[in-house]
Amino acid sequence: MTIDLNCDLGESFGVWPMGDDAAMVELATSVNVACGFHAGDADTMKKTVDLAKAHGVSIGAHPGYRDLHGFGRRPIAGITPSEIENLVAYQIGALQAIATMAGHKVTHVKAHGALANVACEDDTTARAIASAIRAVDPDLIFVALANSRLVTAGEAVGLPMVHEVFADRAYEDDGSLVSRRKPGAVLHHADDIARRVVRMLQSGEIISITGKAIKMRMDTVCIHGDTPGAVSIARAVRKALKDNGIEVAPFRAMK
Repeated sequence: MTIDLNCDLGESFGVWPMGDDAAMVELATSVNVACGFHAGDADTMKKTVDLAKAHGVSIGAHPGYRDLHGFGRRPIAGITPSEIENLVAYQIGALQAIATMAGHKVTHVKAHGALANVACEDDTTARAIASAIRAVDPDLIFVALANSRLVTAGEAVGLPMVHEVFADRAYEDDGSLVSRRKPGAVLHHADDIARRVVRMLQSGEIISITGKAIKMRMDTVCIHGDTPGAVSIARAVRKALKDNGIEVAPFRAMK
């Protein structure tokens, strides 16, 4: 059994740091880089890409709503499908340019925060994200929440797909993520999270906040870089995977 570990990085902005990217990039096998809309800036993107390249880690664009103040975690009402397509394409292109400067390559795309959450429940938003990715480069891998409308949208336009589960987030009974506005939505205890990840991978199921078992395909596990204690969580997960004979390796996309 093998699994990819992905992490959202490059979320600092100017002199304001967010997370320990240098430590996390040593523990991940793929990273999703903020592209300046919800977090990040050109200098932070370049530093993150350089870090990833130095450690042989693949990079993906992590586009979100234009919402620096809210870290991209607030839905934006009234945004049209064409506006979503344009903002996603814009952010992918920004990271592609930075990656070219650094001699690295953008291989995947994963929507961030509220944009991803809305798309998991709204077909129109999901289709707009998938269409933008395909228009920029149909070979870009689409990393999407397992069992969500994002998966359906990506498959419909023929994108190579990777199905994602979360180490540090709780799930509702329908397989969606528990809203961050609710208590218990974000998990923090490193050892508990590590055991949870091992159980998920061995069983092929996630357990919802009420105890319901939900079958999911699992190609990659996300650990948020901005979660307090993220480095400790990632280290505990890596150790637990090794102790249980589960190899950590870059994901393989499926058409």
